[in-house]
Amino acid sequence: MPDTGEPMDSRAALDAARLATAERFARDVLPSVSRTFALSIRVLPGALGRAVLAAYLLCRIADTLEDEPNLPAEAKALLLDELALCFEDSSAANGFPSLVENLTGEAAHVRLAHNTDLVFVLYRSLPVGTQIHVRRWVGEMIAGMRKFVLLYPHGIRIQSLEEYREYCYYVAGTVGYLLTDLWHEHAPSIGDSQYKVLREKCRAFAEALQTVNILKDVATDAEHENSIYIPEDLLRLHGSSHATILAPERLLGTREALATLVQLAWHDLEGARSYLLLIPRRAVPIRLFCVLPLLFAYATLRDLTRTPTALARRDVVKISRREVKSLTLIGFLVILSNRGLGWLADRAMRRPFVVAGVR
Repeated sequence: MPDTGEPMDSRAALDAARLATAERFARDVLPSVSRTFALSIRVLPGALGRAVLAAYLLCRIADTLEDEPNLPAEAKALLLDELALCFEDSSAANGFPSLVENLTGEAAHVRLAHNTDLVFVLYRSLPVGTQIHVRRWVGEMIAGMRKFVLLYPHGIRIQSLEEYREYCYYVAGTVGYLLTDLWHEHAPSIGDSQYKVLREKCRAFAEALQTVNILKDVATDAEHENSIYIPEDLLRLHGSSHATILAPERLLGTREALATLVQLAWHDLEGARSYLLLIPRRAVPIRLFCVLPLLFAYATLRDLTRTPTALARRDVVKISRREVKSLTLIGFLVILSNRGLGWLADRAMRRPFVVAGVR
């Protein structure tokens, strides 16, 4: 009896419906876990956009497990192992939400973790070569997070600048390599020679953004996340320590230690600028994707260096909504001009950039 094809058609319809559900969920949850990258990811077309969307959400799930406040280190490590297994085993991905039912972190991040199965549905819809890149680099991130969770079971306490760079590699540098591999695969204008040069700069691009985020969240991380990323060696050199990082009588020493990381961030931001300007002008969506987080990082680091009392007040330094809109508008207008982008980055470094009429 010939096969009617109906079961296969029915299965295909179910798979298509689940993929549509997965993509709707991914695009719906993205703004609640990152406003900056929600805007950037939207400009990437087709399979590239889906790849970066899926990869970013998988990174956020790993980060949610690392930051979970009410799990012991061994339990976090086991969940990270299970998350890594999901790349190889679709049944593990389907069952993963049942393992994270009791997470207690931020609501949006918990919701994302509860729908890990849908994110893996989106991941498995990607071209095979793209899946390989995502699995390699997100897997590397997960392994690094696992290492640091077990190394500091009572809350991360980075000890040295070398260890700080290692941590930043795992949680951010890996993303730089992942994105650059995806650019090479999906953008015809990024050939082998451009790819080789971009790969030399991609770690600085990603780690600069990470250092700026760490610097603006020092007090929040210490008080609410039980994590201190400022190296103990640096703090002790200036008369402070992890134990006294927020103590009023030690704030001067803490700020002096932070100044070393500020200089590191400025240095890496210059590498990040070089990375952006090396992306071919024909790869407009990729340039648009990279320009916004870079401009926001320049502006945020500018404000961090000009508000020395923010740490004492437990403030989180954020640039204004008007400046975000202005940098977005002008960044998009000058995206094809390396000179224009360089001017805009320099301008954001010096003082707030607000276009008249923007609200």
